[in-house]
Amino acid sequence: MEKPVLVVLAAGLGSRYGGLKQMDPVGGHGQSIIDYSLFDARRAGFQRVIFVITKELEADFRETVGARASRGMEVRYAFQDMADLPKGYHVPFGRQKPWGTTHAVLAARELIDGPFAVINADDCYGPEAFRVIFDYLSHHQDRPDCFQYAMVGYHLRSTVTEHGSVARGVCRLSPDGLLEEIVERTKIEKDGDGGRFTEDGGQTWEHLPGDTLVSMNFWGFQHSFLREAQERFPVFLDRILDENPARGECYLPLLVDDMLRRGRAQVRVLSSADQWYGVTYREDKPSVVQALREKTEAGLYPEDLWGSAAGM
Repeated sequence: MEKPVLVVLAAGLGSRYGGLKQMDPVGGHGQSIIDYSLFDARRAGFQRVIFVITKELEADFRETVGARASRGMEVRYAFQDMADLPKGYHVPFGRQKPWGTTHAVLAARELIDGPFAVINADDCYGPEAFRVIFDYLSHHQDRPDCFQYAMVGYHLRSTVTEHGSVARGVCRLSPDGLLEEIVERTKIEKDGDGGRFTEDGGQTWEHLPGDTLVSMNFWGFQHSFLREAQERFPVFLDRILDENPARGECYLPLLVDDMLRRGRAQVRVLSSADQWYGVTYREDKPSVVQALREKTEAGLYPEDLWGSAAGM
């Protein structure tokens, strides 16, 4: 069985944040959020990372994040290109953004030869999350009748921000911890201990309790996911081109939910006691910097992540 690899989705330009947040330092020695996730991934057992970026980011990304990560991991690059579409499809006039996270994962399809985990570049998931998903991928394989995947879930209260809306995959679980449904909510705001979401531009809102389980795009897939994604992506692409050709996207939760509904996959929801940290907006950065500083002072991270990783 091939060792699991890590796929990092880093092609987004951080339009809400106002810059290339994948490279924005939040720790000493110029370390960005992704450096902490990569450090956690490396000590969990991941040895190879594939960064999904755009060609426009390549030079800067290689010189910063890539150069640091290569001190502790084997680094590969895949490029998300808006024109990378199935045969017979074309980019509609006026579209300026790629086709979402499913499209981003497919950009790395030629570099993935076994099980793989997927994370966002601007989220800090915590060391336990990487341990549990590496362990799952190392000991589980697809069944003949059903694909076997995993997801690390977090409580909504720890993933919303005071500074604007966020998109989250809201999950419903079976009694035995399998994902039954995941619904992508693209506009969730903080509301007391939890959040609230709207689907009609803010005319009406529905409350979500703080302990609602949500996906933070931390997935564990077998290689079968790539074949399924290639097969089903045109179905979503047809819908996007009909409903919102300029901005519509195919999010990973949408494809996973489609597979659940068709009985093609089971998704084990893994829990982690770690706190999730992320930078959706520039105003989120100070709290993340403070949290990582405190973890470093407590000995959970070394001051120089990759100086330590190189000797692992």
